[in-house]
Amino acid sequence: MVAAPPRAALTDIEVVPMRRRHVRGVMAVERLVYPRPWSATLFTSELAQCDSRRYVVALAPQSDRALFARKVVGYAGVMVTAEAHITTVAVHPEHHRQKIATHLLLAILDEARAMGAEAAALEVRVANRGAQRLYSGFGFAPVGMRPGYYAETSEDALIMWAHDLQSEAYGARLQRQRVRLSSPGGASGAPDHPVPWVKGRIGLTEVDRAGRGGSGSADDNGGKPTCW
Repeated sequence: MVAAPPRAALTDIEVVPMRRRHVRGVMAVERLVYPRPWSATLFTSELAQCDSRRYVVALAPQSDRALFARKVVGYAGVMVTAEAHITTVAVHPEHHRQKIATHLLLAILDEARAMGAEAAALEVRVANRGAQRLYSGFGFAPVGMRPGYYAETSEDALIMWAHDLQSEAYGARLQRQRVRLSSPGGASGAPDHPVPWVKGRIGLTEVDRAGRGGSGSADDNGGKPTCW
């Protein structure tokens, strides 16, 4: 029996801006996670729209270069207009339950706040309770449903929003998540003061499979996004 590969040490995971050189590794995860994966061309198109997009990748530890070659173990993206819409969050199946999604969410929510977003939206499968608990810890609350949203399974989507991203209280919420990550045992994914059901506007995108779209072409620019 072939032994399972060792898991990357969480403390050495590095979250960095996604660049074109990461797209091949991103695609390897994308094809494992999503039944209808994006194309590499779409990812590079998204990277070119850096006036309104931010994408990050989680990389395996430097010490594991021989095994992982800086393997992409997760990635996330956000589109910011008047509000932020989380376009994707994905973690390699071999690296679940290592708090990588928490690191990724912190990174993209920091970017959304830096870009001036006051609120953020996402959609998640109704059956994905673990993801819902994670998002609740970041202040996301359910506001409605999209029946049959996921075409491949006809599964419903739960719409979740987080508000007041620019507030001191929300900044403190993110800081608590960082503290938990650095403490023994790290963030468990349990809600941080979970928010009850509230009324609000319906989001345009989702996390499990986003209504993600983009156009245009990406200039390689040394492997960097053209303006990030």
